[in-house]
Amino acid sequence: MNSVPKAGEFLGHPKGLFLLFGTEMWERFGYYGMRAILVLYLVAQVQNGGFGWNNADALSLYGTFTMAVYLTPLFGGWLADNVLGQRKAIIIGGILMAAGHFIMGIPHSIVAGQEVNVFYLGLALLCIGNGLFKPNISTMVGDLYQEGDKRRDGAFTIFYMGINLGGALGPLVAGYVAAVINWQAGFIAAGIGMVISVVMQLILSQKYLGDIGKIPSAKLSQQMSDSATKAPLTKQEKDRIRVIFTMSVFSIIFWMGFEQAGGLMNLFANDYTNRMLMGFEIPASWFQSLNSIFIIIFAPLVAMIWLKLDKKEPNSPVKFAIGLVFLALGFLTMMLALATEGAEAGSTLQISMIWLVLFYLFHTLGELCLSPIGLSMVSKLAPLRLASLLMGIWFLCTAVANKLAGLVGSFIGEGQEAMNNAMSIFIGLGGVALLSAVLMYLLSNKLVDWMHGAEGNHEPHTQEHYLAEELEVSAEKQ
Repeated sequence: MNSVPKAGEFLGHPKGLFLLFGTEMWERFGYYGMRAILVLYLVAQVQNGGFGWNNADALSLYGTFTMAVYLTPLFGGWLADNVLGQRKAIIIGGILMAAGHFIMGIPHSIVAGQEVNVFYLGLALLCIGNGLFKPNISTMVGDLYQEGDKRRDGAFTIFYMGINLGGALGPLVAGYVAAVINWQAGFIAAGIGMVISVVMQLILSQKYLGDIGKIPSAKLSQQMSDSATKAPLTKQEKDRIRVIFTMSVFSIIFWMGFEQAGGLMNLFANDYTNRMLMGFEIPASWFQSLNSIFIIIFAPLVAMIWLKLDKKEPNSPVKFAIGLVFLALGFLTMMLALATEGAEAGSTLQISMIWLVLFYLFHTLGELCLSPIGLSMVSKLAPLRLASLLMGIWFLCTAVANKLAGLVGSFIGEGQEAMNNAMSIFIGLGGVALLSAVLMYLLSNKLVDWMHGAEGNHEPHTQEHYLAEELEVSAEKQ
């Protein structure tokens, strides 16, 4: 058994929680800081320090990279469970990610002729390191608490605030550094955040985490009986698996639209948005912080709304449908922007920033309706012996969605053609989201039936529980 250290408490929680909070915050600072400038770096002209790629190639690579970000945790989680333990996996993953950031920050003049190969090496290290880091730190948060400890939900609320604080600060800092110095300096700024994350773990983990995460979980569970694992699935289990597969497929639609943020919408902010405010040109990468900022602001409000609704609170499939409606509203906002401000501007289109702010607001509200459902749904519905496999299916669908997001965004094209293509992309994604919302709503009662009591038949939620669910953003931010 993992021993919980006697290191005292802060704000009613073990101090180890705040170590994990800081570790995750700085890791997310690095990741989202790098992601905010990645596509902009790829399309920047060579004389401006970039690669000079076209939009399609940049967005295609972005989709492949973000797909890998959601695939590698499947292997990293297995390695931690069976070989390394969570603590070692986090340290090794953090070191690899820091190395990836710094390698991407090597000036082109030092690696002349090998710039692209060095860049790919940096991305590969980020993907591998993320696979080791991402699936394990959240597990350690739960291990700080004994079974049945009512503080656990509040702990995840605090932890996911750390995720979004890092997600908000990373693009602001790395984006600003990249704008005023150069792209490589922006990647180095992201890497510094990752180094702080690793150093915190190396120096403080033994004091505040004790033995938590040291021993691979597979070894800890060896004493559990493995009999009856080959028993056939019951009808109830099969129905619940149907729910997981159905909602996983619908999640592809949501994340395919939502993940336009770091790709297509990043280019849109850079090339077709008036970013001047009181004489200061806002870096395009700063818009990547809006999602995290809005989550910090609105997650408690959304949680309070569900709490006030009490028995009238929508079930999980209906919340899923509401999330898809908000996704469609985000794309409707961009359609209106192009229709009203693009008509006279032609190829020099510069829409108002308020349109992008509204776009990110609607998508964040959609995320708060839909994202908390995912991991919770799998953990509630999956048969114990298939839990890891079905969680892998959920992450696999998220990975597919990220690749599709890059593929769809790659149709943007260049110049005036890009504006025509953008309108088509926004109409297509918005229409698919709306149709999916209607279909999910029509299926909601059947899906609840297939859950066989898992939906709604549980102890009343505390407000902390709601906050924890609303802030559990995709695992995604995980």
